[in-house]
Amino acid sequence: MDGHGIIVTLLIGLVAGFLTGKIMKGSGFGVIGDIVIGILGAFVGGFIAGHLGFMPAGIISTIIVATLGAILLTFLYRLVTGGRD
Repeated sequence: MDGHGIIVTLLIGLVAGFLTGKIMKGSGFGVIGDIVIGILGAFVGGFIAGHLGFMPAGIISTIIVATLGAILLTFLYRLVTGGRD
């Protein structure tokens, strides 16, 4: 991955993590944590979307898929930890 791809990935992760924090209503994970949950969410969301036959094409659909994946990860994390962020 080149420098441009890394920056785009980090920005998508940041946006997805930020949106997840707003949607899930919690204390959040901080900037770095939001980026990490957003990037992991992009992988999870992309994996699920691919198995459903949907591949995001474009920045908006990629952010939506990443956000949905991050929401799923946050939900599972809170389920396992008893709701503590």
